[in-house]
Amino acid sequence: MSNTPIHFDIKKEDGLHVDWNDQSASFYSCELLRKMSPSADSKATREDLQQNPLAILPSTSRGPITIEDAQLVGNYAIRFTFSDGHSTGIYTWEYLRSLPQ
Repeated sequence: MSNTPIHFDIKKEDGLHVDWNDQSASFYSCELLRKMSPSADSKATREDLQQNPLAILPSTSRGPITIEDAQLVGNYAIRFTFSDGHSTGIYTWEYLRSLPQ
């Protein structure tokens, strides 16, 4: 399965680096991970922005987004806690592979 990490490194201020079992590597910045959270509320926000790209959304963060904590979810995903308090998205390995880099 090409969606399996063999190594990953989390840098609180920078993001997530993943080495995959197909010899590829990916880097996901903290900002990208937060913006693309797979949580229901984040998905709804992205859908709203697609329908109305001029919408002004309230900022929930002061300063740059950082990763405060990370937890593995079984063997298939990881969950982050971000500096703005968001922690509800479960990032499956497959979902991470689908994100732009």
